[in-house]
Amino acid sequence: MTNRKPMTLTQKILAAHARNLPRPWVQAGDVLQVGVDWTIASELAWNGMERTYSMLGRPKLHDKDRFFLAVDHTVDPVTLATDKRAQKLVKLSQDFARESGIRHFYDANHTILHTKFYRDLVRPNDVVLGADSHTSSHGGLGAVAIGLGGADIVVAMVLGSSWLEVPEAIAIEYTGTLPFGLGGKEVILKTLALLGRNTVAMERTVEYRGSGVKQLSTDSRFAIANMTAEFGGLNGIFEADEVTAAWLAGRIDADDALALQPLSAFRADDDAPYLARYPVALDRLEPQVAKPFSPDNVAGVTEVAGLALDGLFIGACTTTEEELVLGALVLEAAGSKPRAPQPRQLVVPGDLNIQENLRRAGLWEIYEKNGFRVGPPGCSMCLGVASEKAGKGEKWLSSQNRNYENRMGEGSFAYLAAGATVAASAASMKITDPRPLLARVDQDRYRRILGERKPRRTPELRGIEPQMHLAKAGAVSAPPAAARADKGAAGVVQSRIQRFEDNIDTDAIIPGQFCHLTALTDLGAKAFHFTRPEFAQRVHDGASVVVAGEGWGSGSSREQAVLALKGAGVQAIVAKSYAFIHKRNLVNEALPFLVIGDAAFYQVAKEGAEILIDLARGTATVAGQQFAAEQPSKIIQALNGEGGIVPAIQHHGTTVFEKLTG
Repeated sequence: MTNRKPMTLTQKILAAHARNLPRPWVQAGDVLQVGVDWTIASELAWNGMERTYSMLGRPKLHDKDRFFLAVDHTVDPVTLATDKRAQKLVKLSQDFARESGIRHFYDANHTILHTKFYRDLVRPNDVVLGADSHTSSHGGLGAVAIGLGGADIVVAMVLGSSWLEVPEAIAIEYTGTLPFGLGGKEVILKTLALLGRNTVAMERTVEYRGSGVKQLSTDSRFAIANMTAEFGGLNGIFEADEVTAAWLAGRIDADDALALQPLSAFRADDDAPYLARYPVALDRLEPQVAKPFSPDNVAGVTEVAGLALDGLFIGACTTTEEELVLGALVLEAAGSKPRAPQPRQLVVPGDLNIQENLRRAGLWEIYEKNGFRVGPPGCSMCLGVASEKAGKGEKWLSSQNRNYENRMGEGSFAYLAAGATVAASAASMKITDPRPLLARVDQDRYRRILGERKPRRTPELRGIEPQMHLAKAGAVSAPPAAARADKGAAGVVQSRIQRFEDNIDTDAIIPGQFCHLTALTDLGAKAFHFTRPEFAQRVHDGASVVVAGEGWGSGSSREQAVLALKGAGVQAIVAKSYAFIHKRNLVNEALPFLVIGDAAFYQVAKEGAEILIDLARGTATVAGQQFAAEQPSKIIQALNGEGGIVPAIQHHGTTVFEKLTG
């Protein structure tokens, strides 16, 4: 297309989905109304989404065949049989699935949300919005896949559209060849080690590029895109290529007619406007281990080898079929004597199809011979909310994606690694370098086991340019609708400060164990339950303003984190930066927040200090000094003025985004 500026891959996909563009390109900072191809959620997210859906009057879905709901986060057979909280969550999802007639509903222990959606449905160039931060996974197949809070997903599910501010983009450029047995988990952990969590990727698109990408399977790309959430990125994405085309051609869904057509995919322009490009060499990469309590606290396996462990877990959404197969073959290569099932060794597949593939290959028998219990599909220990949890003080090596405090269970310590490293550590129950065992693995057998989804044809791939929907010549967009005077009126907040540091995650704000709660007061009582249990009482006693550093609200997409803050009585938040999803949740629930970058503010805004916030002027005054906050975008101002996303829709109806993004 002529007469346009160069664009990144993400920008091209958003441009193709945008409505009424004023020019034939998009750029960072543009606020767009975009059509949405898919919305996805789990039963844990649906608990909060049910609230929003009911507030909107339980309307008809935009396309009931394009909403994907899986029961995966809180369930295992023991929990399903004994835990009333899990039973309630499951029933809510089951009831909604029956009520709405959605095509893609998967009940408990069938799959993990991202595993099945990635393997069976997502396609390059799609826009996918999900009520889970690891929705970023689906960028592995060339989709723009973004995690948002449940309210945003309900709105997109009902309207078929949403609003997005085009993010800045960075490029991670991989070079070199990976040794056999190392894959996406090692690659993303190394990337986190080099560049850090919530730093260069914060609230940005991360496009994975370079000559080293060609060797990465779709499973490896999934793992990298999945943990873009830990990187701090809004989304992670790979350009669709021959590897992608071969995978899509091998999809076994008989009614996926698109799999029989040539694959058309966008390409980033050679001079695409990346904010920065970061080279990452994959040569001589060794297995990586992330130590507690951050996914970027990473060391090479040789540095931590020998650390005694209490438990091993291979599973969760980021653990691909490749990792499960390699784990079994590493155990087989170890040649250990048969062991009885160990209570603290667990392996969980991501989907029933994967479970069947490994059964046919005899790999579950290998796991069981080496002491692993095999659980049904589900998130399992990654979240520490069902019956499988790590105990206080226990050190676990896990192939999951997060190792925050209390993530696997109260007081536990999670170390992250690829499935092969976890498996290699089984015999000694100490962190063990898997490379000597990987050297004994029959690589041809490994490839045969993974080769069952064979292409039905020679893959075809062609690069295309987006077809954009431009506003009609001479058309003038309406200005953002004025907020109603009785909704979200800005005022003055005067309080004492509760002070937090950088990278406070949503697991800390509201632990997963309490995400089943719905009443604001109940959620508020559990805010910071493990890390600052006195929080709610201190809010009640007059410390109702939170001041934090970088990356406030990182991690999970759970909107319960915002609802817990509201339920506790928090009146405003001030921070240097916010995780993208959490910031959207603050906007949707109309909890006031300011972004202040001035270091002098944080020198005087101490724990217990008095603060006066003028929300209308966007200022904070502490110790006699006044500090100005960044001005929010017009749509954020408009939504704040409306009192949040639900009142905005109640006011404007289906034209809400035309009114607010005009």
